[in-house]
Amino acid sequence: MLTLGSLKNTTRPRKNVKRVGRGLGSGLGKTCGRGEKGAGSRSGYKRRYTYEGGQFRMFMKMPIRGFSNERFRIAYKAVNLDQIEAMYDNGEIVNAKTLADKGFVGGRNVLIKILGNGELTKKVTIEADAISQTAKEKLQKAKVAFRMPGQEKE
Repeated sequence: MLTLGSLKNTTRPRKNVKRVGRGLGSGLGKTCGRGEKGAGSRSGYKRRYTYEGGQFRMFMKMPIRGFSNERFRIAYKAVNLDQIEAMYDNGEIVNAKTLADKGFVGGRNVLIKILGNGELTKKVTIEADAISQTAKEKLQKAKVAFRMPGQEKE
């Protein structure tokens, strides 16, 4: 019959208790494994987890006030019109995949922003996540088709 008294913990072996201060022959006598001098050898000593052995502590280097929006910003890879002019031929599609194939951008889920530096004379189709105002004006003037996410095909 199974009773509470007959239950045993078989998942892990029982750990021996460290008995300190039981004479020099025990290996943990005299200083009891605490070393010779210093705060750590005294009773009542509490180690601060952030203490780095006298080195200037990490939490003290961090700014106390303020908030950084860096973690939440949307990072775009910028592509200028003159770069598109140099890389693409007539009739090609400019998007994150073709830019990655040409070695211009790397990584997954890259957001592309078209900037208005230079002129675009080639008839390409641009699919970008963002377009600057000057680039938009130049593309409309050159009658180049461009699409942004959530925008219907023209």
